[in-house]
Amino acid sequence: MTAREMIDNLSGTLLCDERILSVSERELLANLLQRTRTQASAPENAVAEVITRTVGEIIAERALGVLGESMTQQLLRQQLTSCLSFPNRSLPVIRAGTPPVSPPSPSPGVSQPRPPGTSPPPISFATTTSQPKTGGVAVLEASDYVSAECVVLDEFLTLPELNALRQYVLGNEMRFEISEVLSPGVTGGAVDYEQRRSRVLMDLGGHEKLIVDRVLTCLPRVLQKWGRDPFPISRVEAQTTASNHGDFFCCHSDNGAEAVATREITFVYFFHREPKQFSGGELRIYDSRRENDNYVPTANYRTIVPEQNQLVLFASGLSHEITPVDCPSGNFANSRFTVNGWIHK
Repeated sequence: MTAREMIDNLSGTLLCDERILSVSERELLANLLQRTRTQASAPENAVAEVITRTVGEIIAERALGVLGESMTQQLLRQQLTSCLSFPNRSLPVIRAGTPPVSPPSPSPGVSQPRPPGTSPPPISFATTTSQPKTGGVAVLEASDYVSAECVVLDEFLTLPELNALRQYVLGNEMRFEISEVLSPGVTGGAVDYEQRRSRVLMDLGGHEKLIVDRVLTCLPRVLQKWGRDPFPISRVEAQTTASNHGDFFCCHSDNGAEAVATREITFVYFFHREPKQFSGGELRIYDSRRENDNYVPTANYRTIVPEQNQLVLFASGLSHEITPVDCPSGNFANSRFTVNGWIHK
């Protein structure tokens, strides 16, 4: 039996390790399997088999990337009690708003407005699959490892708010400036086409207050998801970024330079023309490990595909990148648009 086949039959220890399978993912899996049993007309055995096989492949990739083959084989020699039973155990129901285990596909249409007085956007942990770019990485102690956790808010703005923001951005095309980058130990920003290509609009008008206020309203729930205590907020900054054909942003962190060292949480709001006229432009957030008192990215990352009217939050210290955008028309209106913001402590 190969190492990958062994991991496909992994015991409960790894299934309960949040680096391998997060709590929200286990709950999602539980709900899917439960539905195969409650739907009398569904071919539950076939559905459960597909789910189990897919999850096994995901677990295999993550376990190999985080633990390496030798450690995985040692764990599999032990007789351990499984955390999840496929498919006969009674399983909990998933919380509303949790996305699929696989990376989300582009939205076919604009999200519908949220009626006045309803609850804030649903929160969920991003459950996209970690993608090892190279071979397995070394086993890390818990204190030396930071997972690329992020929180996703779906249907962040109402339809009128989304349309107003898009119209404002398109009406201010001539005010967009070439994006700059900040470097450790260097004062001020500079244009660096090898590191970053895009255009930014610093003035969001009244839309900035709307977005920032809504982010801060959701922040307590986000911190609770991460198990973090509230912290004093000194300020929040935001800007709009337009990424067109060939634009990108290489791997970086948002608080690595002295001028932005107080950035604590980064948020990215996606919006664009429908149907979407570009591909690529994915947000990749990297797991990190401690090296010489600093955290550096590992080979594993989470991929967030741009979804209409969706906001993603993550720790500003995590390394991340934007993959190249493919927008054949080159039309500004067809760009990948985001509102990028940072919460300072």
